[in-house]
Amino acid sequence: MSSIDLNELSLIAAQAALKGGVEILDVYKNETALVEKKGDDSPLTQADTRAHQAIMKLLEPTGIPILSEEGKHLPFEERSDWSQLWIVDPLDGTKEFIKRNGEFTVNIALVEDGCPIMGVVYVPVTGELYIGSRGQGAAKLIIESNAIISSEQLSKGEALPKKMEREFTAVGSRSHMNEETETFLETYREKYGVVAILSKGSSLKMCMVAEGLADVYPRFAPTMEWDTAAGQAVVEAAGFSMLEKESRLPLRYNKKDLLNPHFIVL
Repeated sequence: MSSIDLNELSLIAAQAALKGGVEILDVYKNETALVEKKGDDSPLTQADTRAHQAIMKLLEPTGIPILSEEGKHLPFEERSDWSQLWIVDPLDGTKEFIKRNGEFTVNIALVEDGCPIMGVVYVPVTGELYIGSRGQGAAKLIIESNAIISSEQLSKGEALPKKMEREFTAVGSRSHMNEETETFLETYREKYGVVAILSKGSSLKMCMVAEGLADVYPRFAPTMEWDTAAGQAVVEAAGFSMLEKESRLPLRYNKKDLLNPHFIVL
């Protein structure tokens, strides 16, 4: 266990996400041509690397081990001894970054004994920051300055989920709406008549359920642990569940295989 309390770790994670966002936006706003495949010096790789380095500077002093998509992935034999770890995706939403639609995020989660207990999902283009901590609920903030955040600001976020009147809504991936997903959604159409589809990129799909904008998000396509850990923390802190499709148990982290099973957020 870290000697730093969860509130302080939440502030560190939020600050790290903002710093990562600054680096991403610097590349995003100044590159005219973005390439889809990560090359040694592509703009996308530059954004990934710069965000990773900025985040590491703030997380490393906590003394908690870090598993980052852009970092060195240690063998399970070493990771298996970690009771706590950070799981980080410095830039989640490769396709969204390339399409320049703004729907990419910085994901930072604190995992304890395989469960995400705190998470931050930050959207650099819009300044939206979603944060959730076990036992403390979830909130959304709009950050006007990408440079710094205080504990006072963090405490003034809008509590999630928001209450709103709307038709039954499912979140669908812009890139992964397959036959299995369509079959799953058909059961809801039989129950509710019409199911509205809300399309979002990156881990924003999980945040749509946490925010109260959608009722269900089925993901029957591959994801990695860093794609989902922060979003799951926000989802669970908001009072919802993120369950493996087959077992209907919550997703677990720091597994030997970092690939996630198919899952449902509801």
